[in-house]
Amino acid sequence: MTFSKLNDYFLSIFEKKYRTEQLFDWLYIKRINDFDSISNMKKEVILKLKEDFYFDKIDILEKQEDVDVLKYLLKLRDGNTIEAVLMKHDYGNSLCISSEVGCNMACSFCESGRIKKIRNVESGEMVLEIMTIEKDLGERISHVVIMGIGEPFDNYQNFCDFIEIINHPKGINLGSRHITVSTCGIVPKIYEFSEFPYQVNLAISLHAPNDTLRSKLMPINKVYSLQKLMKAIKYYIMKTNRRVTFEYIMLAGVNDTKECALELVDLVKGINCYINLIPYNETNNLEYKRSFKETILMFYDILKKNNINVTIRREFGRKINAACGQLKTIKENLA
Repeated sequence: MTFSKLNDYFLSIFEKKYRTEQLFDWLYIKRINDFDSISNMKKEVILKLKEDFYFDKIDILEKQEDVDVLKYLLKLRDGNTIEAVLMKHDYGNSLCISSEVGCNMACSFCESGRIKKIRNVESGEMVLEIMTIEKDLGERISHVVIMGIGEPFDNYQNFCDFIEIINHPKGINLGSRHITVSTCGIVPKIYEFSEFPYQVNLAISLHAPNDTLRSKLMPINKVYSLQKLMKAIKYYIMKTNRRVTFEYIMLAGVNDTKECALELVDLVKGINCYINLIPYNETNNLEYKRSFKETILMFYDILKKNNINVTIRREFGRKINAACGQLKTIKENLA
């Protein structure tokens, strides 16, 4: 529960609001796993908490390691599985978490969308992804990216509650600018997110500079065209005064041509943004191949010469299928 919802709960049972701070301290600082560990509440309050709530858990089924990266296969209480990836940077530990079991967006280059969405990952389960991996790692996670399995804006309320919990100073206490959410472009939710009261970073999975190509790669574009998407992004920037990241996976012979680069320049010119070029991470199941290094550099140079802020993403976990676009729900482990 969020801090504000827990406040309401304690008021509803005729307890003072300070109980919320006490309970958050036990949950997120002391990291208890049962209500009997609470030593500063009346017995009747603890009994009421036991009656109304339970402690959820996530089990680590498997852990794989590569240079500066750990991939976790996590089992939820109902037997469903998700994956999360821990990346070690010089500025701290960044965790890529999943927001859904499966994904309905069905982007053709992405492994996560090969199994349809089974259910939302609840806000508490998203929090537990962080807490479970922090406990295993023995270190604090300093940055969170909601870029794992699923489309966060298709699980909007759980995602918003999750942000409120991990950002709260009595909760996980992660700075909002250390949190990044990625969406493939659910336009109504981008407008809604413009009113979100936290300074969370927004990334847009773009991957093509025109509607024809983007619709082939990403079915969402058939519902929300680039024109609608760009209009929503400009509104978001105007409302929040925040820079947006455009993610662009480099697919050999598909979206990595000089013509695509120039179209991309025209599409984003004048927008407060930067482009993150992502070398494609190949899987055994898909027909796409990653662009040659020389092609990526050519694409990069065209954007740079046209005064577009651009970076090439550092690669993590490709050898253990932990990289961008490679995470998946393991169907055989589902209950």
